[in-house]
Amino acid sequence: MTNIQKLTYSVIDITDSTKTQLHDVELKINDNIQKNMYIIHRTIQTQLSLNRLGNANTKTRSEIRGGGRKPWKQKGTGRARAGSIRSPLWRGGGVIFGPKTKEYASKINKKEKQLAIRILLHNKYSYTTVAQNLFNEISTPSTKKIIKILDNLGFNIKNKQKILIIVNDKTQPIYLSIRNLPNIDIISANNLNSLSLIKADKILLTIDALQTIETIYNGNSNR
Repeated sequence: MTNIQKLTYSVIDITDSTKTQLHDVELKINDNIQKNMYIIHRTIQTQLSLNRLGNANTKTRSEIRGGGRKPWKQKGTGRARAGSIRSPLWRGGGVIFGPKTKEYASKINKKEKQLAIRILLHNKYSYTTVAQNLFNEISTPSTKKIIKILDNLGFNIKNKQKILIIVNDKTQPIYLSIRNLPNIDIISANNLNSLSLIKADKILLTIDALQTIETIYNGNSNR
């Protein structure tokens, strides 16, 4: 059975840390824990299979160039009979039962994918920070400014905890400022996925991204 879970986030204003406001988000969550875990498992499995290249490829004896002529006559030489120099028994010959290019992609329903994201957001609620006016000062790439912002919010980038930053619009200056910071990943709300959420130890959200997530992944959009 699906119920609506109400989450109340404290929104921190970067320009003035003394100003905080509350923002309520309602997420449709399934009550059955086992079904929730199964949905997350399926979503992660599907995403990993889509990332899999499957481009390992070997040639059989018929695909290798050459070997059309019989190396020596069938009888009278004292050697073992041979029909082609591209036999799998020969060096430079074909491969028996070797790997072939394969497509590993699998499909998952849109509603299942959205449900998995809602479940993970609900489970990561206590590790989530929501901020307002987060990157307004980042007009040009500056890693120092990003580190200062994260320090002010209580994120310690020196430890090995993985931080996921979710923004509404991933602009070029913000991306260039963050890309060389270890254990920090940035993603736009439109491209949110279960794998990024489950890997993150802490999540930093902008208020705009939170509103976008509530609209897109809560069944209120045609996406």
